[in-house]
This record gives sequence, structure tokens and C-alpha cells, in this order.
Amino acid sequence: MARWNPRTRSPQLVLGCLLLTIVGILVLFGPALAPHSPESFNATRRLEGPSASFWLGTDQYGRDILSRILTGARATVLFGVGATVLSATLGLMFGLISGFVGGHVDDFIMRSMDALMAIPTLLKALLIVTVLGGNAVNAMIAVGIATIPGFVRIVRSAVLRVRSNEYVDAARAVGVRDARLLMRYVLPNVSSEIIVTATLGMASAILFAAALSFLGLGAQPPTPEWGAMVLVARNYLDVAPHQAFFPIAAIFVTILGFNFLGDGLRDALDPRLYR
Repeated sequence: MARWNPRTRSPQLVLGCLLLTIVGILVLFGPALAPHSPESFNATRRLEGPSASFWLGTDQYGRDILSRILTGARATVLFGVGATVLSATLGLMFGLISGFVGGHVDDFIMRSMDALMAIPTLLKALLIVTVLGGNAVNAMIAVGIATIPGFVRIVRSAVLRVRSNEYVDAARAVGVRDARLLMRYVLPNVSSEIIVTATLGMASAILFAAALSFLGLGAQPPTPEWGAMVLVARNYLDVAPHQAFFPIAAIFVTILGFNFLGDGLRDALDPRLYR
């Protein structure tokens, strides 16, 4: 079972929590905090740099970049959450079955995952979203499906480690059924790997979301999504580099926060650190 190591003093964990607390505030209250309407055009203030009126400047239509970033935080982060939930749910299911049942079932699942892992994740997502159609929901599904193999392999390896323990053999010897054995003894003891993998997977999902939006296959303009904002801003890099810099910075800080949090949780939940 995942246990918190009270002796862990990870600066990465603290910094990750701090960054994600800020991101969480933006997700919850971003639209209310926006000083201007994210869709309000102002032809006389086009491509302005940061100023007292527009703290992060304006885009090609005179829209406030700060307001668009604050409003777009919800779409970007929820994309990562949705894709990770889908990937973790299916990856957990297949990983548990593969590691616990073993035999031909394990061989079939893992050979299928190996075949999928031979294709780069972004390429898999591109193929799926091309078939489903380019929009934010389909892009989220595509990223979730494309990242399943990584979850399956990590969960399977954790299940194999737990399954070989004596308490599992003892529970099976006294007649505990497989379903209860899996839920009562195996799943709680692989929860730390699941938590850490899901946290790091959130960072990857947000990065893939931005990449798909930048390629025009994710959120579509004028939606204030960070990747879509970079897609439009690329045409004005020579005259208004700030238009691309600030959404890229928002993506970077969010991914950094999830990576720090994942590394910190790995250290805090690692049972070897109790010794």
C-alpha cells in the first residue's frame, strides 16, 4: 500500500505543489480574474507589448493576452486530466489483468503493447485524431489512447512484484478468491506506482495537447487554449514575440509543476526510503 514517508523533505515536491496550486487557482478562477474579455477586439491596440493597460500585451486582434491565458488554463489543464484519466483507467485494467493472470493472456496483452510502443506517442496521437477528426475532445481521446502502453507496462511490472510476495500466496492458500485478492492485496500495493505515473503522465498529456493544437488538430482558434494561441502567434514572431512567449511560458510552468510533483511523490512514496 502507498505510504507517505514523513522523513521526506523534497524541495521538488514543495515547488511542484506551489506551481500547481497557482495553476489550480487559474483553472478554477481564471475567467473571473481576467481583466478583459478574452474575445474583445480592439483594432487600435493590435500587437502591443506589455503595458499598464495590458500586462502581457495584445495579440493581432487587440485581445488581451493575459485574459486569454487565464481563460485558457481551464481548457489546457482539463485536457491533460481527461487524457490521463482515460489512459490510467485502461492502462490499469490491462496491466492488472496481464500481471495477475499471466500465461497466454499476458503474452497477448504485452505483445500488443510492444507493437504500439514501437510507434512514437505523438505519431499515434496524430493517427488517431486524424481518423476521429480535429477538435479538442477527439485530441484528448487520441492522447489518452496513445499513452496507454506506458501505463500497462508499469502496472504489470508492479503487479508481478507484488504477486510474488508471501502474503499473496498465504491469502490464496486460505481460499481468497482472485477478484478479492486483486482488489484487497494487489491493487493497494501498486497504488504508489499508479499515482506517480499518472502525475507524470499529466505533464506529457498537456505537452501533447499543446503539440496537437499547434498542428491544428486540437483546440481550434479562436478558443483561448495555450497551444492554439502559439499556433496563431507563430505568424507574428518578428513583430510581437511576446504573443508566443507567454503561452509557451504557461505551458512550461504547468509541465514543470507536474514533473516536480511526480518526482517528489516518487521519493515520498518509495518504501525503500524508510530504511
